[in-house]
Amino acid sequence: MTDTASTEIPLWTPTADQIRRTQVDAFRREIADAHRVDVPDTAALHEWSTTEVGAFWDAVFSRWIVGDRGQGPAQVGNSMPQTHFFPDAGVNYAENLLAGAGRSGASANATAVTFVREDDLRRTLSWTELTDHAFAFAAFLRANGVGPGDRVAAWLPNTPEVLVAMLGTSLIGGVFTSTSPDFGVAGVLDRFGQVEPKVLVGTDGYVYAGKNQPRLARLGEVAAGLPTLRITVVAGELEANPDLGSLPKSVLWSDAVRSGAGLPRPEPVRLPLQSPGFILYSSGTTGAPKCIVHSGAGLALKHAVEQRLQCDIGSGDVVFYFTTCGWMMWNWLVSALACGASLVLYDGSPFHPAPDRLWDLVDELGITFFGTSAKYIDASRKTGVSPRETHGLDTLRTIASTGSPLVDEGFEYIYESVKVDLHLASISGGTDICGCFVAGDPTRPVYRGEIQGPVLGMAVDVFDESGASLRGSAGAHGELVCTAPFPSMPVEFWNDPDGARYHDAYFRRFPGVWAHGDFASWTSHGGLVIHGRSDATLNAGGVRIGTAEIYRQVERLEEVLEALAIGQSWDDDTRIILFVRLADGVALDENLVKAIKRTLRENCSPRHVPAQVVAVKDLPRTRSNKLAELAVADVVHGREVRNQEALANPESLEYFRDVPELSR
Repeated sequence: MTDTASTEIPLWTPTADQIRRTQVDAFRREIADAHRVDVPDTAALHEWSTTEVGAFWDAVFSRWIVGDRGQGPAQVGNSMPQTHFFPDAGVNYAENLLAGAGRSGASANATAVTFVREDDLRRTLSWTELTDHAFAFAAFLRANGVGPGDRVAAWLPNTPEVLVAMLGTSLIGGVFTSTSPDFGVAGVLDRFGQVEPKVLVGTDGYVYAGKNQPRLARLGEVAAGLPTLRITVVAGELEANPDLGSLPKSVLWSDAVRSGAGLPRPEPVRLPLQSPGFILYSSGTTGAPKCIVHSGAGLALKHAVEQRLQCDIGSGDVVFYFTTCGWMMWNWLVSALACGASLVLYDGSPFHPAPDRLWDLVDELGITFFGTSAKYIDASRKTGVSPRETHGLDTLRTIASTGSPLVDEGFEYIYESVKVDLHLASISGGTDICGCFVAGDPTRPVYRGEIQGPVLGMAVDVFDESGASLRGSAGAHGELVCTAPFPSMPVEFWNDPDGARYHDAYFRRFPGVWAHGDFASWTSHGGLVIHGRSDATLNAGGVRIGTAEIYRQVERLEEVLEALAIGQSWDDDTRIILFVRLADGVALDENLVKAIKRTLRENCSPRHVPAQVVAVKDLPRTRSNKLAELAVADVVHGREVRNQEALANPESLEYFRDVPELSR
């Protein structure tokens, strides 16, 4: 576990002037005046936001949402998932993002989007160009029979085309869904095949780690597997004008936008908050991916809170997040346009052609908000990248980390090797809410190993197995829950007419309370620590152990690049098996095994010590870079891994078959 004494010393504390200049502090003062309540700090503001739920979201809507609020109440109902917000309102998500042009304070010709590929191919769009292209694509879609509720699917790299496709779909009330081109044909059809799109936007390929990855032939297979398609639009990434002769009912992206520009510009369709706007997908490692339907208005409200108040993103900021359009963080990233910020879209390997590739962009493009994964931070630390010594990073104000828990050394690395004075915002949420339960707070200190606290409007708690709150028991582990409704709860699951799958996913464990599936604990500072997924929680000798606790300690060892732990059924009990991926040139000898076990025994407990430590060449992960612990457990126990298409590297599962150490 984290050393208690060391966690009492903050790694960063904002100054009084820094606090007063944040949007959340201004919002706090406005709430205190408008509602005549005593909210001296963000902890008190959070308490108000989760007891006066409707008033809080009403304040968010009135300040930052473009649309018709309507005359009805802000909140109807108090129980999940039946609660509805703003039942009389009409909101268009894309209209809110494009309104950022006016909020930016810059001219319409100022840059809204900068695209950078790993080989340094670059493109930019001004606010005017982004708006014109979005409306042109919207007109093209409408001319091809797409209307409110119809689905448009994108199989694209993280380029301006996928952003424009999303905006155009949203403008006419369509439902947008996307995944990245590193998915195979079966994985794409597992997702898009369920939602029956009318239009598919695809690519001829992408570039990764110095290699071209052609996709035109596979795009034809995907299109052939979607009988509801009316047309396929192809964005040339490897070639400006790829040959579409083998792809029936297809058109080049440039021709689609050009034809739409010649049509009447459609009016943005403002929809009720319960209307579908996006379909996102669960990882699908245990079966067919769940199709999670979100409303555009719900995301606009939720992201306004997270970006403006928790991350202090505003007009003039330059926002970057390393992501693909197959991960919910892409949806989160593009919402920053609504804040008046400009975006940096990056596609390719974050370490090509050099390990400090992404830090170069901070200086070159003036990035103020840099988002990445905990795995990227840890990899940078272990490869010795020290941007503080090689880069200016003068504009950088915030670093956000998500995807998996950020280990203590990751926190220390940021402040020692990147920049002393910045806000490190460790955040955690999920595709299920397309947002965060817990996140950073620019007005509070940052302690190593801790997420600073719950997001405003989110009634987050940690429950024990009986459903009792552990709020007053710092360090006690339990289930991360949310006890009050919020606008980005899914509208529904696709093809779940009675809502049974939706209910079972979140509300079966604690009736009326959202159980997210994360293992967590409160800290003495009012922050939280995420200990890994509760469905991957180990139960050795009757003691529940979060896998992230093990990784946090083992990955401190320089010899260990990554670790993955599972519980193996053994002698009518469960024993812990630890798989490790080692640094180049390192062998798993007796001394290293002893060091691993000693580290866990001394820093966690004897219960955390694995029965066996096994070195493997690679660890399986989902395409959003999360370890696939359940898939490994299935292989070890001789069970079928049902959806290998969800894995970025399914071939790695072979390393876990017939391992001699697992039979002794």
